[in-house]
Amino acid sequence: MTATADAEAAANELKPLAEYLGSVLRRLRALPPLDLDLTQAHGNVLANDVLAPHPYPAFDQAAIDGYAARWEDLSGAGRVGSHPSRGFEGGRPVRLNVVGDLGAASWRPVRINPGTCFSVAAGAPLPIGADVVVPVHWTDQGMAAVEILHAPKRGSGVRRAGDEIASGQVLAPAGAYVTPPMVATFAASGIGHVVVRPSPRVVVVATGDELVDVGRPSQPGQVVDANSHALTAAAVEAGALAYRIGICDDDPEGLRGLLEDQTLRADLIITTGGTGTGPGDMLRRVLSRRDPGRGTVEFTDVALCPGTTLGFGTVGGEEVPVVCLPGEPGAALIGFEVLARPVIQLLAGAEPVFRPSVKAHLLETVSSPGGLREFRPAHVAERRGGGHTVQPLAGGPYTLSGLAEANGLLVLGERVTTAAAGSTVDVLLLDRRR
Repeated sequence: MTATADAEAAANELKPLAEYLGSVLRRLRALPPLDLDLTQAHGNVLANDVLAPHPYPAFDQAAIDGYAARWEDLSGAGRVGSHPSRGFEGGRPVRLNVVGDLGAASWRPVRINPGTCFSVAAGAPLPIGADVVVPVHWTDQGMAAVEILHAPKRGSGVRRAGDEIASGQVLAPAGAYVTPPMVATFAASGIGHVVVRPSPRVVVVATGDELVDVGRPSQPGQVVDANSHALTAAAVEAGALAYRIGICDDDPEGLRGLLEDQTLRADLIITTGGTGTGPGDMLRRVLSRRDPGRGTVEFTDVALCPGTTLGFGTVGGEEVPVVCLPGEPGAALIGFEVLARPVIQLLAGAEPVFRPSVKAHLLETVSSPGGLREFRPAHVAERRGGGHTVQPLAGGPYTLSGLAEANGLLVLGERVTTAAAGSTVDVLLLDRRR
């Protein structure tokens, strides 16, 4: 059997990525909904449609500073379309008596009579009977009486109750992220609390006797723990409340005890390292052991590049989900993108759970291992005239440095061994919030 045939045979024993992800995600449910104060809801996903309990604006009001008047009283003033700098056309100034001033804090209802007007500030309640607000610069800015030089259209400068938002209108659908403008809309409509899916609490643990903390270079026998820092940041970027536990040695009882302790504070545990079958891969041996009441994790060889082995299951009596990622930093971050991030999104109630993707014009020929779905760092850009282009970045053993520059992930399917320059490929868009 040739080397190529050996590679194809090995690849055939791997589980297709789409099938694996489907089997994992079907086991999960979104976290129970929570009623939160509006100021705490930002960044969470709405559990229900939010309906406006009141109209916005809540009352008829002036949209600009000026003079609130009856449009019929302005019929003799210059017509709309004549610019103030050019004088007025089709009429002469109209003189009205100013019978009061209204500010945004005014609350007593007042009525306007023929031949009169009110000086009003933007946001002030509109006098009963008024149907136009004349801009200050279209007048002589009089105080006791004012000359109107130009007549706006009927309704100009006025905001009627419910013009922007009607009572009962859907302000945001279930599944939407609460944004700052959404918070303002809810508040303006009289909403003080919303029902959301809470942000998942994610605990990140790095395992391995060889690991040392940051602040020093790696050396023989020691590897700097880059993964727990990176994965904690990735979980926060995905919308989780993430906690880095740090490094756990390859001690079976210590490892099991640490993970079970974390189930009290976590909705999801992410581990990195120890997913292989080597003599030092203690995590896999500990978590794959079937122990009633303590949960179990299944480790699966997936048709994924970089990194093929992923783990998923539960830990502790509470059966908290756990995702186990490889120890190599580039493979850990790709594993997070394809598995851990969708899990976080599902727990948060977000839809869709996967990143958006685009079709892009490949700028450089790339090769890919047959039988594996490869996710390669890339830089994607919008093309003048429409569409996108994608430039592959360092992959394979250099995936980590490639990811530091990437704003997308080039996706090459299991049957792709070579993608030629000029071909159309799929690219996942990475939102780095820069």
